[in-house]
Amino acid sequence: MLDAMKVGILTGGGDCPGLNAVIRAAVKTGIARHGFEMLGIEDAFHGLVDLGYQSPHGNRWLTEMDVRGIQTRGGTILGTSNRGDPFHYVVKSESGKEIETDISDRVLENMHRIGLDAIISIGGDGSMRIAQRFFEKGMPIVGVPKTIDNDLGATDQTFGFDTAVCIATEAIDRLSDTAASHDRVMLVEVMGRDAGWIALHAGLAGGADAILIPEIPYRIDAIAKMIAQRSAAKQKYSIIVVSEGAKPLGGDRSIGETRAGAMPRLMGAGSRVAEGLRELVSADIRVTVLGHIQRGGPPSSFDRNLATRYGRAAADLVATKQFGRMVALRDGQIVTLPIADAIAKPKLVDPKSEMVETARALGTFFGDEP
Repeated sequence: MLDAMKVGILTGGGDCPGLNAVIRAAVKTGIARHGFEMLGIEDAFHGLVDLGYQSPHGNRWLTEMDVRGIQTRGGTILGTSNRGDPFHYVVKSESGKEIETDISDRVLENMHRIGLDAIISIGGDGSMRIAQRFFEKGMPIVGVPKTIDNDLGATDQTFGFDTAVCIATEAIDRLSDTAASHDRVMLVEVMGRDAGWIALHAGLAGGADAILIPEIPYRIDAIAKMIAQRSAAKQKYSIIVVSEGAKPLGGDRSIGETRAGAMPRLMGAGSRVAEGLRELVSADIRVTVLGHIQRGGPPSSFDRNLATRYGRAAADLVATKQFGRMVALRDGQIVTLPIADAIAKPKLVDPKSEMVETARALGTFFGDEP
């Protein structure tokens, strides 16, 4: 009888509602359907960079009991990291300065030392790029698309996005009540990085008066004019949804800090708009930054089901040794495709898309009109 395949599973990048549902489905399918032994790898690739790496999670062999009921929980039982790229791993020099170095060969050596036959990597665009590079180096790996930003190409939707939109929409609903009570201009900053999907979906669902997204640069004077026109029409309050990657015409994103081995942290887009408006309008302006509230808490039923379907499909990919591929959602069905195709082009909002045109038809302002 052949030895059971030993399969490692890890989560990389930012946390996201639905990660645990993927882990649960992959582990249960892998063990019950394919006879795998499943190793939970801690904190993205950190657990393979250093086999003695310590964290509250810890590399551990998973059983079906270990994943029982975890689909209802946010976060990830395996831990995650957005600074764990083995091809650009951050170490400290003798002088104490952080530098990046390529330690991918060590990851492959440790994988073989443990006896792993394959890896299931759950992550967004950055994690899938790491997975593709490892596949090119010979690692048997499959991918599962994850990000609340919904910006990963080749899949109609990533899990986590629906939950983030629901949270943002509820926040808009609540802020609309208090804005109406005080005749205020409320700015709601949401996540999304360079893609405006969360802002667009939540803004449309919440009836926002303006939606500012990275794909449509805004003009602060045009936004001020919109507020003045609403006030003149006896509409005393306004709700403006600002994507964290929104930028003024001719300007760039609002970047808070840059750390070695990590993407630049976007910060301050809402405050930037507020500061510009305070010089042009007399209305009381308040800014609410939802931030990581959008990442936590129980995933929506849609995200639980999508993540579960992804996890099962990923385990099946490993069983059939279809490595270098990623699972995806296409026209309601789970399909697979090369990871290289999935990362070829980011999925951004088309300024002329049906959703944008629908919002415009309802009077939603995008900051670009004269």
